[in-house]
Amino acid sequence: MTNIPPPAEELRLLDLELHRLDARRSQLLQRRAWLLSVLHPAVAPAPAPPRPARGPQAAPPNVQNVLLTLGGILLTVAAIAFTLVSWGHLGIGGRSTVLAVVTLTALGVPVLLLRRKLRSTAETVAALGLALTVLDAYAVHAVALPETDPLGFTAAATAVLSTLWAAYGVSFRELRLPPALAVAGAQLPLFLWARAADAGEHATAAALLVTAAFDVAIALRAGDPGVRVIATVGACATGLWGAAGAGHLSWSATDVPGAAQAGALLLLAASIALVAAWLITQSPQATGAAFAGGLLAVAAAGGVLREALPAAWTVPAYLACAIALLALVRTPLPQAVVRGTAGSALLVHALAALWTLPALVTALLGPVGWAGKAWSGTPRNTPEAYAVPQLPVHHPAMASLVLAAIAGVTFTASRLLPGATERQGAAALVTPPGGAGVPTPAPAHEPHAEAPLAPAAALSGALVLAWAALLVLPSALQLPYAAGVSAYITLTAALLAISSLVVSRGVSKGLGLTSLCLAVASSVSVAFLALATTGGTLGTLGVLTVLFLVATVLAVRRGVTVVASVAVGVAVAYATALVCASGAAWNLRPEHTGLLVLVVPALGALAAARLGPHPLTPPVEITGALAGGLAIVLTAGHAPTLALALALGGAIAAGTALRTDRRPVGYAAGLLFLLATWVRLAAWAVDIPEAYTLPVTVPALLIGALRLRRAPQTSSWTAYGPGLAATLLPSLVAAWSDAHWQRPLLLGTAALLITLVGARHRLQAPLMLGGTTLALVALHELAPYVVQVVDALPRWLPPALAGLLLLAIGATYEQRLRDARRVRDVLGRMH
Repeated sequence: MTNIPPPAEELRLLDLELHRLDARRSQLLQRRAWLLSVLHPAVAPAPAPPRPARGPQAAPPNVQNVLLTLGGILLTVAAIAFTLVSWGHLGIGGRSTVLAVVTLTALGVPVLLLRRKLRSTAETVAALGLALTVLDAYAVHAVALPETDPLGFTAAATAVLSTLWAAYGVSFRELRLPPALAVAGAQLPLFLWARAADAGEHATAAALLVTAAFDVAIALRAGDPGVRVIATVGACATGLWGAAGAGHLSWSATDVPGAAQAGALLLLAASIALVAAWLITQSPQATGAAFAGGLLAVAAAGGVLREALPAAWTVPAYLACAIALLALVRTPLPQAVVRGTAGSALLVHALAALWTLPALVTALLGPVGWAGKAWSGTPRNTPEAYAVPQLPVHHPAMASLVLAAIAGVTFTASRLLPGATERQGAAALVTPPGGAGVPTPAPAHEPHAEAPLAPAAALSGALVLAWAALLVLPSALQLPYAAGVSAYITLTAALLAISSLVVSRGVSKGLGLTSLCLAVASSVSVAFLALATTGGTLGTLGVLTVLFLVATVLAVRRGVTVVASVAVGVAVAYATALVCASGAAWNLRPEHTGLLVLVVPALGALAAARLGPHPLTPPVEITGALAGGLAIVLTAGHAPTLALALALGGAIAAGTALRTDRRPVGYAAGLLFLLATWVRLAAWAVDIPEAYTLPVTVPALLIGALRLRRAPQTSSWTAYGPGLAATLLPSLVAAWSDAHWQRPLLLGTAALLITLVGARHRLQAPLMLGGTTLALVALHELAPYVVQVVDALPRWLPPALAGLLLLAIGATYEQRLRDARRVRDVLGRMH
């Protein structure tokens, strides 16, 4: 706290400040003299810089406030001790006299202090006087009214004290503490009266809400910041407490009158919050108050409707109230109020949509359970077709209704959002030549202006919600199994049509992609749902394949490349699934079904060759390759069939590699042919490594020769190294572990020929690989004889020969070094 000091105190402060200024001036003069002495040494010796003067550790007003606070606390403690300890030693008259004198003195002294401008002291003494009034009330109850109900007396005492404190604060406006304490004390009377009278939960909640209304009025009208803060905190505390109690009463009501009583309390709380939002000038606080008011209004009306309607309509009832609350968006209310109420309504919508989530998850993922027991029999209706345990879904028909209602609200919001009516390109019209005044739609290839972001997002959300409502509907209506499957297929077809139309007309690209994703999700769900019967599986997969192919054709005609690419990929996937299902229906073995699946990548390769450089070519080729991989996996259990499948895959890849823009696919074709050869050899139990390596070496050497002819600067290691190593290294390992003479002889002969060819054509890779292999083969063949000779020689002879060898090398070291450099240069000049 700060105050305006009296003249004597102010004079003392001025003298102290002048003393400080004089000390500072003296310090600066000394510093100036020292600087002059440094610049001109002959003028005067350089004195040491003076130390700065130390000031007081605390300002006098702060010290005064601390002293006043401590004094007030000590006096209050003394008064409490006197009341509790020494009270019984006085009679009735003495007690009354002491209480009256001390209280009146404590409350009257601040008047004199304010006249002398000692506001801080007056605040302290006034706080002591207010504390004494509380002690007076306690003394009155303890002596004069001991039989009175404590809660009732406390309610009356807090009401009287709050009124007296408020009057005291109004009388002496310079004091800030009494009004704040009056507002704080006013939080208790109504609540305590309700509890003392045992008026029930409704009256208690009403008392709290009336107190909150009083606090709101004080917070909006008070000029003192401290009073506003206390009133705001009190309004939030009592308002939340009262609203929570009213909400509990509304939820636990068992009949319409009880719900109406609780709803009236909730409406009172909503009215307080909305009025506060209307009058508050700060936008964030006003929005928050309006948000709370909107939620309370929905809770009030929804609670009454919940009791008036059957139990199944509980969530739709609250949702209907939230939809009605959204009508305030079109009214000329303040923007903060509109934002708050709209936010509360949207929260109710989100909670209602969350309530429908179990029904949606069951409808979407329930059919997946048929993957483990396919073709086990036709269910009686759609709910029984969900082969997984259903989530706790109550009233699925209401879930569908709630989703449809939210979808309608979202669609309406998309039409009302700013920019929704400014879309361009959705219905662009041109005048054709010769047709004056006859408008026709603009060509599909012309660019369209995208819809604004907010309306487009709202449209996408509305589509998702409508799709969810339709997805839950067959189960909610308990349609027959065939009717449910047909409904899901129809939904998929409608979504595919929407995805092509909205993008081609420029309505929203995001809406088209959303519709396409929903169509794919619906198709996957119905594909699993159709696994209950053989005919249903084949028919559904065939229809889905045709639907996505038709969607692809329509999207291509309308120039919607993204939709066409996704649709064609899904169509190929369903065609693959149809082939697999057909093989299972014909009781084919898995490997034979795998051979049948190869029809899909073959047709995909033909279609890609027909399309040429078209945006659909990559998705067709990618999905075809995945189908081919599935075929190989299916044939993996039977080696001869796997070899055949690999060979057929290699033939398809080789045919693709004939196209100019797909030359690199030839490597994949070669790899597939090689794998087919290896699998076939393994099936024949061939264990000769050359049988597996030569099919790699021969094509690799041919490719290397062609590359070296086209690019003579290519290194021989790049051209011939991989092909030669593919055979020489495995054969060398086999030769070292082979006890017969045929393999070393053939390998040595081949290595010699490779070495001679490398030396003849000055190719580094054949020379080094062939020579190294030849040397290792020779070492392997001569090793037994070398061991016999070493065993026959005396023990001292090998070290002697080693010493002579080292001496010979040392004597001709320079010559050997020049020979090594010459060999390195010769090898370096080779390719």
